[in-house]
Amino acid sequence: MSQTRHIKVLIIGSGPAGYTAGVYAARAMLNPVLVQGIEPGGQLTTTTEVENWPGDTEVQGPDLMVRMEAHAKAMGCEIVGDIITSLDLSKRPFVAKGDSGNTYITEAVILATGARAKWLGLPSEEKFKGFGVSACATCDGFFYRGQEIVVIGGGNTAVEEALFLTNFASKVTLVHRRDELRAEKILIDRLMKNPKIEPLWDHELVEVTGTDTPLGVEGIKVKHVKTGAITEIPAKGVFVAIGHAPANELVKDVLELHNGGYVTVKPGTSETSVPGVFAAGDLTDHKYRQAVTSAGMGCMAALDAERFLAEHPATVEAEAEASAPAAE
Repeated sequence: MSQTRHIKVLIIGSGPAGYTAGVYAARAMLNPVLVQGIEPGGQLTTTTEVENWPGDTEVQGPDLMVRMEAHAKAMGCEIVGDIITSLDLSKRPFVAKGDSGNTYITEAVILATGARAKWLGLPSEEKFKGFGVSACATCDGFFYRGQEIVVIGGGNTAVEEALFLTNFASKVTLVHRRDELRAEKILIDRLMKNPKIEPLWDHELVEVTGTDTPLGVEGIKVKHVKTGAITEIPAKGVFVAIGHAPANELVKDVLELHNGGYVTVKPGTSETSVPGVFAAGDLTDHKYRQAVTSAGMGCMAALDAERFLAEHPATVEAEAEASAPAAE
């Protein structure tokens, strides 16, 4: 049965930003409700070794997110397995509707929806998605034991994917449209020393080739960006690793955005262009995009929400309702 919830703070998203916001909002006695979204735990659930989380020399991404979820729960944050499909920010209280049929009426919103993998937009890429084309090495690398595969990209994501895939593949070709990588130096050093990885400079993917029955990848066609020459490379798997785009679908037509879709916040705060709505993590951060900075912004968002609610009393509509779930 669908429910209508009347709450003080709704946190949308469950990565480091969302869970940290849950910890701080719960400690502030705001009784927050966190809706996990389509990918509980966020991007770290598709990452293996995390070496830059303070206090852990090395930790598995999924394990870290399980710990963060447990921490938020222990503090008193209610965590809901739902997906917010619409969000009305036109007036307080704000109204969010979930895929479950539940409605969340809230005095403040913390957006922590993160980012999702970008795609090249090629018809052949779309055709073979899930059948040899992937954007997640940790999800699908296991299927390519002893096979030759390719990774498309030149930043941290691409290098990390290529290094991880050497655990399974016999050969990894890294295709990059420039003549040098944009990744961190320590990652580039590891890649260049790995005998299983062969960089292919100044090339871009133009087509994924394969079979129709059964549907499966057999190779790729790449074009030299300077000469236009086409080269065919055999491969059983193609991993597209060209970065991420902010998951702004709920607010792209409502909140002020910057740098191609990231939610704008006032300098030094998590405040968006709508009072009472706060943003944290990869949804707003186009520069750092680290787990630790996302967690820090989640803390800021909860503290900003606490201050906002102290200065802006609850609306009449919310005050008239009990905080407990009510059946419609």
